[in-house]
Amino acid sequence: MTHAIQLFNHIDSLGTDLLTQAGHDVSASADNPTAILCRSHNCHELRANPSLLAIARAGAGVNNIPCDDMLEQGVLVFNTPGANANAVKELVIGSLLLGSRHLLQAHQATLSLSGDAADMSKTVESIKKQFTGQEIQGRTLGVIGLGHIGVLVANAAIALGMDVIGYDPMIRMQQAWQLSSQVKRADSLEALCQQSEYISIHVPLLDATKGLINTSLLNAMKPGTIVANFSRAGIVDIDAIKEALSKQHIQSYLCDFPHPDLQDTPQAICLPHLGASTAEATSNCAVMAAKQLNEFLAFGHLKNCIHFPDTSLPPSSNTRLTIINRNVPNMVAQLSSTLSQHNVNIDTFINRSQGTYAYNILDLDSNVNDTVLEALNAIDGILKVRVVY
Repeated sequence: MTHAIQLFNHIDSLGTDLLTQAGHDVSASADNPTAILCRSHNCHELRANPSLLAIARAGAGVNNIPCDDMLEQGVLVFNTPGANANAVKELVIGSLLLGSRHLLQAHQATLSLSGDAADMSKTVESIKKQFTGQEIQGRTLGVIGLGHIGVLVANAAIALGMDVIGYDPMIRMQQAWQLSSQVKRADSLEALCQQSEYISIHVPLLDATKGLINTSLLNAMKPGTIVANFSRAGIVDIDAIKEALSKQHIQSYLCDFPHPDLQDTPQAICLPHLGASTAEATSNCAVMAAKQLNEFLAFGHLKNCIHFPDTSLPPSSNTRLTIINRNVPNMVAQLSSTLSQHNVNIDTFINRSQGTYAYNILDLDSNVNDTVLEALNAIDGILKVRVVY
């Protein structure tokens, strides 16, 4: 089945070509699209048309998408966790080295040099003591958040000879298996801050993590700590970090998010959101988003859907429905009863719930007509019924 997919940002052609090859109509001007593919476009003003089934973001964070509002309209949101993880890891490690050796300040100083080669050489010898740094080998790095990126950062730091402490009470099994056994577990954020000389933050921006790095945690850090935030700007209290820098309690703040209050703070090195800005990460995100979107459109499968666990059924030759509903008692029985009343039998069925919503894939032994679909949609709590094939 051909679907209209609207692009809200430039998406790498390796991703869009996959969708085009699958027979879909992909363009920036699609009318009444079945799906939307985006990166950083602000979707909060989006009003979903009745045909819209999914929004796929070629990136990990979904702060630019009203996920809960979309789900209430029966629209699923997908992201691509891990696709840009290596790019962010490399930027974090590079920034820790940059901050430790004062490379930006040293570069600025050399730009001001004048005279011939002999004069420059003499001046260099006189100024280089200003930029004496420290080696990271043997130092302790605290990693807050051990998801895809945090695990890579922790493992890379171990390989560079650092001692690593990690904190993540919600670590997933997949990441736990990938984490180096040399990473020690911190019992609390306070304990991590007290033991670390470098701290790298890798948690999503949620209500629970907004302003997570505050005055209290900063005061718990060792004097001279270097703090790196390549996750989300709002996780760090800017006023608190600026005060800690002004008091020289922490040595520097490295981040990927410029802020007007840090423009006059030389100890803050702010980069222009370069985390995923590599050709490889851009391609990886686009391909991953396209594959997930195509699997959903073609078979109703879920992979990295924001609101539901991964869900799939082997493709069959029967009629396939997907149903999104509120997770209320007796819903499955109502679905089965309604289909039975219209002489439609369920051949295979899978139900996945998370919180107050549920997702279902049903393979039926016969086709369904508009009357059956209307009956299913009439059940209280049903958000969207879709005929996949």
